[in-house]
Amino acid sequence: MFSVDLLLDALVAGILLGGFYAAVSLGITLAFGLLDVVNIAHPAFVILGSYATYVVNSRFGLDPIVAGVAFMPAFFLLGVAVYRVYHTCFERRGDESLRGLVFFFGIIFIIEVALLLQYGVDYRSVHAAYVGETVQVGPIGIALRLGIPCAVALALTLGLHLFLGRTFYGRAVRAVAQDALALRLMGANPVRIKDLAFGLAIATASLAGALLIMIGPVEPSIGREYIGRVFAIAVLGGMGSIGGTLVAALILGVLESLTSTFYGPSWALAVSFGILLLVLALRPAGLFGR
Repeated sequence: MFSVDLLLDALVAGILLGGFYAAVSLGITLAFGLLDVVNIAHPAFVILGSYATYVVNSRFGLDPIVAGVAFMPAFFLLGVAVYRVYHTCFERRGDESLRGLVFFFGIIFIIEVALLLQYGVDYRSVHAAYVGETVQVGPIGIALRLGIPCAVALALTLGLHLFLGRTFYGRAVRAVAQDALALRLMGANPVRIKDLAFGLAIATASLAGALLIMIGPVEPSIGREYIGRVFAIAVLGGMGSIGGTLVAALILGVLESLTSTFYGPSWALAVSFGILLLVLALRPAGLFGR
């Protein structure tokens, strides 16, 4: 039954969920939007980040957010290594369109199988004092398991936006997507710049994974649910636009929340693919695309 309070709760939950979606989608915006690398395995790296957080939280009691940040350097190096293999075997030879896509499909299955063999199919979760708490703001209750991930995601989005816009390496990342030859003439190595950017994209997956397992339990194959979402957000926001990614994530989060509240959660995932198809058909450049 429709009510104003129910609508407000759905809107707030959608905004908080959208903030989290932005954190998950930033890596796709970097890799796909700026580097033209169709890394469909990004959600699998997010799940890997969730399990890394689960391990240190369950064994040492480390706060999930601290764990996500602590693993970012390791995920950065992992991203650099993955891109080196991708560039050497596929991109340099001009085979990135199809064979490169199969490469990332392979990474998905390797991560899933490794997690299944190690941890099984049981759902895993983390513990923190604030995970089960709720803050009441007037008639609206804000679950901290959603509110804190949203705040962290906004900080990550802002930090990445400032890095790309105000630092030399950030501007070089934007430049390599526009004119790699001009960048080379300026004395920069486009491959190394892509190393940095792809490593940064995978580093965001570490923190996004920590936020994911705070919101709810995870299992190895749950990352598949996010493939459609992250690409829908990246395309809707405009390829390579960090601000656009945030706006698109908030839109998708609100639409999914409203759909789940009034029509049932089984329809929520269809919203992501529906938006992706509509954007590709009506405005391929996205909301903030050039």
